[in-house]
Amino acid sequence: MRKVKEIIVVEGKNDTLAIKRAVDADTIETRGSAIPNHVLDELRRAQGVRGVIVFTDPDHAGERIRRIISREIPDVKHAFIEKELAFVKKKIGVEHAHPSDIVRALENVRTMEEEVDPWLTWQEYLSFELVGYPHSKQLREQLAKELAIGYANAKQFYQRLQTLRVSREECEHALLNIKGGWS
Repeated sequence: MRKVKEIIVVEGKNDTLAIKRAVDADTIETRGSAIPNHVLDELRRAQGVRGVIVFTDPDHAGERIRRIISREIPDVKHAFIEKELAFVKKKIGVEHAHPSDIVRALENVRTMEEEVDPWLTWQEYLSFELVGYPHSKQLREQLAKELAIGYANAKQFYQRLQTLRVSREECEHALLNIKGGWS
């Protein structure tokens, strides 16, 4: 079983159990999207000693937790799981993901950067057909999967490409792979 050095942040005890089925790791549970100050203090200490990976559910609450932690604790890493891999009986969460999908998400962690110089203008983003076309949502979903960065709506996805430091080359290469499969 793969050992993870960093502390993994999850939302609850069932997420912790799912992580521990997949990897040898320690977790800190937020127990919801209203993160108490003592949990943020614990995460600051963990970041300074071992590093932190935020691995929250692919839903609105999970994204809120991600934003709060990123704002409060610089340079935390992020792991993303696709919605369809974390979905069971109308419920969504890391707890429902298969261990191999959890391992894959942890192998593709990224660091967000709050203040970045945009490498991609909105016009270029439009030219990639990621917004404004009938197939834009599907293309963003596939690009999110290809880059392992989690799906978001058009504006949020544009920002996510920036903050997760996805390079132009990486984005263009992934889009070529996706569009090549559409032929």
